[in-house]
Amino acid sequence: MPLDPINIELTKDEIDVASASALPSIGSGGECIFVGRIRPDHTERHGNLIALDYTCYHEMAKKELRSVAQEAIDRFSVRFVRLIQAICRVEVGEASVVIAVSCEHRKDAFDACEYIIDELKKRAPIWKQEFWADGTTWKDGEQLQDQ
Repeated sequence: MPLDPINIELTKDEIDVASASALPSIGSGGECIFVGRIRPDHTERHGNLIALDYTCYHEMAKKELRSVAQEAIDRFSVRFVRLIQAICRVEVGEASVVIAVSCEHRKDAFDACEYIIDELKKRAPIWKQEFWADGTTWKDGEQLQDQ
């Protein structure tokens, strides 16, 4: 049975970056790993950021992420894509998403990673609630551009 070139996971557990970054040995020339972490933030109004809590429309999110991964395969000659997104509370400093791609060439690997994270943020039905020192807010999503 051939290897499925797309591995999408929505997890309720903390992301283990080392295992999430592992790619199959399929003779690729370039591998690129993107790790999105919750960065420290502070506002005068809310104080320090403590965590983000991710939620999603699970079935639609997996479908859309698979579509984005397939587009990356078609555009950048990607040989394998692994995308793991946390759907849970993620503390400052922890990983919320890991994208790992393998390609024939390094430029394609870099470009594919960038494409996947940009499209994930635009298209996936994933929302995040921000937990601050004084309460919570909901993060606004990016506006979709007319194409």
